[in-house]
Amino acid sequence: MGATPHDIVIIGAGHNGLVTAFYLARAGLRPLVLERRPVVGGVAITDEFHPGFRCSTLAHLSGPLAADIFRAMQLDRKGLEMLHPDTAVFAPAPDGRSLLLYRDAARSAQEIARFSRKDADNYVEFQRVLSRLGKFLGPVLRMTPPRIDHPTAGDFWGLIKTLRQFRRLGRKDMFRLLRWGPTAVADVVGEWFEGELLRATLAARGIFGNFLGPWSPGSSAVFLLRAASVGHPAGSASFARGGMGALTQALASAARQAGAEIRTGADVARITVKGGSVTGVALASGEEISAKTVVSNADPRRTFLGLIDPVHLEPDFLLKMQSYRCTGSLAKVNLALAGLPAFSALKERADGAALAGRIHIGPEIEYLERAFDDAKYGDFSRQPYLDITIPSIADPSLAPPGRHVMSIWAQFAPFALKQGDWKSQREALGDVVVNTLAAYAPNLPGLILRRQVITPQDIEETYGLTGGHIFHGELGLDQLFAMRPLLDWARYRTPIRGLYLCGSGTHPGLGLTGASGANAAREILKDLNWLANPWSRLY
Repeated sequence: MGATPHDIVIIGAGHNGLVTAFYLARAGLRPLVLERRPVVGGVAITDEFHPGFRCSTLAHLSGPLAADIFRAMQLDRKGLEMLHPDTAVFAPAPDGRSLLLYRDAARSAQEIARFSRKDADNYVEFQRVLSRLGKFLGPVLRMTPPRIDHPTAGDFWGLIKTLRQFRRLGRKDMFRLLRWGPTAVADVVGEWFEGELLRATLAARGIFGNFLGPWSPGSSAVFLLRAASVGHPAGSASFARGGMGALTQALASAARQAGAEIRTGADVARITVKGGSVTGVALASGEEISAKTVVSNADPRRTFLGLIDPVHLEPDFLLKMQSYRCTGSLAKVNLALAGLPAFSALKERADGAALAGRIHIGPEIEYLERAFDDAKYGDFSRQPYLDITIPSIADPSLAPPGRHVMSIWAQFAPFALKQGDWKSQREALGDVVVNTLAAYAPNLPGLILRRQVITPQDIEETYGLTGGHIFHGELGLDQLFAMRPLLDWARYRTPIRGLYLCGSGTHPGLGLTGASGANAAREILKDLNWLANPWSRLY
């Protein structure tokens, strides 16, 4: 069968692939996006899992999407409406007390003062510190990491500019950043706060989605990077009306309008290579598509170990890629509910506003660490850390009147179980999640109309994420910035000429921000000399 020619082929219509397609198309190229599944979106999709009940099947919050990407793609004109509840997070404790944190630091401080006046004062200052650090880290998230072994003049210039910005932090914040980065997030929050519930609620941001506990070295780096993208210690709650699938549908609409073509149901079986250069892709159907540039939005392990014949890669590179940590630790449970759960800690707040953001279950640092202990020995946690949303509070269109959907990330659930398999343990995991939550909302079990349990194995097999890792690989110190995914291959380019990466396995890789996709598009256009084109409107 003859090969159909295209300017650029992008493998995968997840959010980063769609962002990359948009920028390339806006610059005048004709990218073709190939998606294996029947819908676009990757992990950001909305499905009806029970008649009348729709839920963000996997990712339930935006990263948030970078503001400049949102503006460039004019997503508000594509029908996308983002919802930002005032409540950022509700964290109940077993003793019936609870902590409410808001987008507004002063209002959060009033809630914290019910536990500790000292913590309330420190929280406001902590947010100021994170805001200052974010002014430095924010641009770092959008830069191309430098080469370490063979830096170019451009790398040196970029590093000089970064060092200048670093010096502007001032001596105190410079030392904070240097000291906090490699430490455990439990240590950082312990320096600032005395309340266990507050410590655990904040520390959880450093471990979410990773095989890390709050006492793991480097978990602070993840916390700082996430805080830099939001500027809020507890994180934000940013929903898309209609579920997260509405976000990626809007991204797809923007990419198409810019000139990209998107094909669903197109399973890429391999990336074709000749003489060290990419030549296109071959589909599982037998169709071949030729292209001098291929961009993979698949995770690095799937790209290099699954889609490319190993004869085209150096043994040293293959060995390093085989060691790339990409084993997931999250499971997802979606519930269709007959009504709103009644949390014991909200006796005086029955209007649901307190539950409109995230719900955090993990009342102590040691609780989070014990949950991690189970996974270290190959079992799912019997008292898991839960990150929960009830999106139907802010968006009633997701469920019938008076009813609700609940979206639950359960951590820790290792991809490979020491005993049994996920087929036999699926419902046991669902029971553990419901029972854990029922300790805080006793009426929950009686409200459940349907339960959907998605295991890490499902995330790999159904959604194509190796190891079930939603971030395409661990966010560890040795897999961040200039080492994401590998040292000297962190610039979106690969050892094969014309082949690029644009997914979350590249810098910064923090979730639904779109930064990896935009950064990759910038580097691709540089290589194609497209930015020299006076008609280019990319930047």
